Amino acid sequence: MILKVKEAQRAELHKTIWRIANDLRGSVDGWDFKSYVLGMLFYRFISENLTEYLNRQERAAGASDFDYAKLPDEQAEFGRETTVAEKGFFILPSELFANVRSEAKNNENLNETLETIFKDIEGSAVGTDSEDDLKGLFDDLDVNSNRLGNTVAKRNATLVKLLEAIGDLPLGDFEDNTIDLFGDAYEYLMGMYASSAGKSGGEYYTPQEVSELLARITVVGKTSVNKVYDPAVGSGSLL
Repeated sequence: MILKVKEAQRAELHKTIWRIANDLRGSVDGWDFKSYVLGMLFYRFISENLTEYLNRQERAAGASDFDYAKLPDEQAEFGRETTVAEKGFFILPSELFANVRSEAKNNENLNETLETIFKDIEGSAVGTDSEDDLKGLFDDLDVNSNRLGNTVAKRNATLVKLLEAIGDLPLGDFEDNTIDLFGDAYEYLMGMYASSAGKSGGEYYTPQEVSELLARITVVGKTSVNKVYDPAVGSGSLL
């Protein structure tokens, strides 16, 4: 039963992603545009990951109605150092995906807003152990590229569509333990775009069903795994 539900959710997710790709791709080559789709998807992922983490921490401490997304930036700043130490990065409430999306249609400087946010996220790790991990994280997500439109207005219109589309993806809630849908979405996009680009260069993506089967075979009879080594990690499906 659980397997059927999972497959149904995955099928619906894939249909939604395909529609988004067709609606937003326009004149941009699919392999190039995947950077925008995957980059924005990751932006949503880390925003929701951080929000869920901080909400859980505060609610466990007694603040049952705490919502980090609604916290003023000035108050959030007090927890920056601790959050970076624990999570490796920091995002102000006003810079969270959900909040940026809600104001996107009325933001005439959306491209500049997103550019600043991406720099802020990467900059939050400067001088810490996670600096190298975040450095250049959003380099491929060029919000000022002519590929998105010939004018700022057209580029922003495309960015609004992208934010709305990524925001509408049925990725579930961290509290509902459906985070695997983020991985499903990422892997499906990579496989979809690789069919027209990666494979022509000798690069192939392992179907998720094959990854799951291999992983299960590998751990048969084992109660724990000490180390895992994947020399061609790709999207990390085997891990």
